[in-house]
Amino acid sequence: MYKKQGKNQPPRTRQCVAEVPSVVATAVQKRRRQERLLRFSGILPLTFCLVGSGVAVSQTAPITAVALRVVVNSNQDGNIQPDEQITLREAIELVNGTLTVAQLSSAEKALIQPLTEGGSRIEFSLPANATTILLQSQLPDLASPGLVIDGGTQPGYDAAGSATAEIAIPIPVVAIAPAPDKEIFRGLTVVADGVTIRGLSLYGFNASAIKQQLGNILIYDGVPKPVTLTTPPGNIVISHRLPPPNTTQQQPPNSDFPFYDKDIPPKNVVIENNWLGLTTEEKMPETTSAFGVYVFNSQGTTIRRNRIYYHDGSAIITSVRGENTLVQENIIVGNGIAGMPDALRIEGVVNKSRITSNLICANDGAGVYLFKPQGDVQIRDNRITYNGRRLRRAAVYLMGSEHQVTGNEISYQTGPGVVVSAFPQTERNTIQNNSFTALEGLSIDLNAQRNLDVSDFQRGDGPNPKRNSGNRRLDTGNAAINAPEFTTREFLPNGNSVTLVGKADPGSEVTIYRLGDYQQGKQALYETGYGALSQPLASAAVDEKGRFSVTVANVKVGDIVSAIATDPKYGTSEPAIAAFIGPRTNTPSLPPASRQNPIPQCTSRPVPPPPPTPPTPTPPPTLIPPTPLRIRAPRNVHFALDKSFISPASAIVLDRVAQVLRQYPEIIIEIQGHTDPRASNEYNIALGRRRALSVRNYLLRQGVAPERMTIRTLGETQRVSEGSSRVDYARDRRAEIIYKDVRGIDIIIEGQEQDLQLEPPRRR
Repeated sequence: MYKKQGKNQPPRTRQCVAEVPSVVATAVQKRRRQERLLRFSGILPLTFCLVGSGVAVSQTAPITAVALRVVVNSNQDGNIQPDEQITLREAIELVNGTLTVAQLSSAEKALIQPLTEGGSRIEFSLPANATTILLQSQLPDLASPGLVIDGGTQPGYDAAGSATAEIAIPIPVVAIAPAPDKEIFRGLTVVADGVTIRGLSLYGFNASAIKQQLGNILIYDGVPKPVTLTTPPGNIVISHRLPPPNTTQQQPPNSDFPFYDKDIPPKNVVIENNWLGLTTEEKMPETTSAFGVYVFNSQGTTIRRNRIYYHDGSAIITSVRGENTLVQENIIVGNGIAGMPDALRIEGVVNKSRITSNLICANDGAGVYLFKPQGDVQIRDNRITYNGRRLRRAAVYLMGSEHQVTGNEISYQTGPGVVVSAFPQTERNTIQNNSFTALEGLSIDLNAQRNLDVSDFQRGDGPNPKRNSGNRRLDTGNAAINAPEFTTREFLPNGNSVTLVGKADPGSEVTIYRLGDYQQGKQALYETGYGALSQPLASAAVDEKGRFSVTVANVKVGDIVSAIATDPKYGTSEPAIAAFIGPRTNTPSLPPASRQNPIPQCTSRPVPPPPPTPPTPTPPPTLIPPTPLRIRAPRNVHFALDKSFISPASAIVLDRVAQVLRQYPEIIIEIQGHTDPRASNEYNIALGRRRALSVRNYLLRQGVAPERMTIRTLGETQRVSEGSSRVDYARDRRAEIIYKDVRGIDIIIEGQEQDLQLEPPRRR
């Protein structure tokens, strides 16, 4: 046996399974050179067998395909050596076949059993006070087909428990993260078919920026953020072996598609019941991960019942290939905080992919963003709410054709509901039976190519004019299908029903919706004549002359309705200008939700069901106006010249802000970034955004929920004074915190200058 060593001591060499013939020496040297070239990729461990040296066997040449059950009983990491315990790194090497059972100590062998059917399993039996595995370097790939890594086997794991009422996801016990002084850009890398990762917490996997994203304005005082790399980073990455940056064999003119046939995508990978980006104590980690799940090259991946929080970029991203991806019943909150802002970013070859029954809340951009995908995607039965915290984007943004957006609840978005891009030519996108509430734009917005500003791509371009030529079919989303038009803005009911008459494209089907909110005047969220499509009421076919007539039941005077049209050849239209049931002089009859915003809250704690009680009629509650609050809360923090980091003095101020927000959960805030006037408008807009983002991210780490905060940049447009002294400019360099009690209470706040940062005086 080998002499016992500590896990972090220099490794003693292990003898290879078989003697390496001298004739292989040249091949070994060649492999050395190849593996040195691959070292930067980080996708494979770089151990190899040296002639006569006894070093471990190569990752690229597994010794055995025997399925094993391996129990990890140590949270240590480091060099592989025989001792009393098995680490996660050793377990992966064992199931990969790059470490043999014969090389283990007797105590380690007792933790391993051969399996007669199925793939290998890695289970856990860590000490109760040592359940976080802090990695010293990147783990080996998961290269064993059918492997299951099951954190649910750890003692103390409750498969029936959950911290959230909305979707039941067990609380993990085992966590995997980089050691505090280590930078590791991948947690678990899947390169084999049928791998399952279950019941773990993974966080902190990021890396220094290698290549800044083109057009990325998220530069913190000149240092590019690490979210955009030339190699896929994240907590879990699914890919063929040797993904970028090792693309020497994947460059044109070899192939326009970035893969060879040998770059086989892992199939039928399952990621379930994990917490990604979130500690087991439900806290935001000090070091955030780049992405949650990075589907770089895969087919048939299932991502279900995971909590995915607080990533610099998207919670889930597909890259070059992600066919038949299923994203189901996940809770996706607070992602995109320092990079790609959208909760789900879907691109590449994604035929037959489905996004269904997820809670997508309080992310910095869109809830779902389809960027030039090849193939169709179903977005069905999701709750998409309070997104667009940093960038005002549509809740769902569609490029491509044949997508279906059905049965979703889309609400409280700082942008439209669903935007259909004009690029590339898009058509046959079906958007039906969704419920919209409190949007800053249309429920459905079809972009036109004549509107080319970035905001048009992200937020939509508003109502389209009626199609007046065949060319409009080519330059507008969903081939410019016309919105329906009612024959009048007022329809008189007959009892509790009404017959609505109008025009739409021949051959389409019109669906009537009740509007859940309809606002007028300077504070309106919508353009005149529009509101949120809250409830589908009835449908009717449009005849060959473009006319429809439909009788709608259960309506009353004061209701407001709209309509959309869906043509199987072209897709779904924008909404019609609203019509009123009864005279327009009546006060609109709108549900209470449109008049009083709820307290923003993505998730809640499970509550045990109360004992059954006999039903008793209760009178409606009397609404008592809340007592006005007088809160001594800071209104602003200040920044140094051309900087966006939080100073120690500003941190003290923000700690007071966080205390107020924790004490009064009904308060929401908007953080507005400002600058002094001494730069271009474009530069100051970006600097103001960085300042607002720094404040928001500081408050996130103090436990303020992301759904309670939005950010906005005003650049130099709202100076404190018109002066040009050092003090005047220091006052301009600030972030303003706009407090709003969602119950409509006025809040008294106070400005402060304790953290004012003057620039050095100029020499004369």
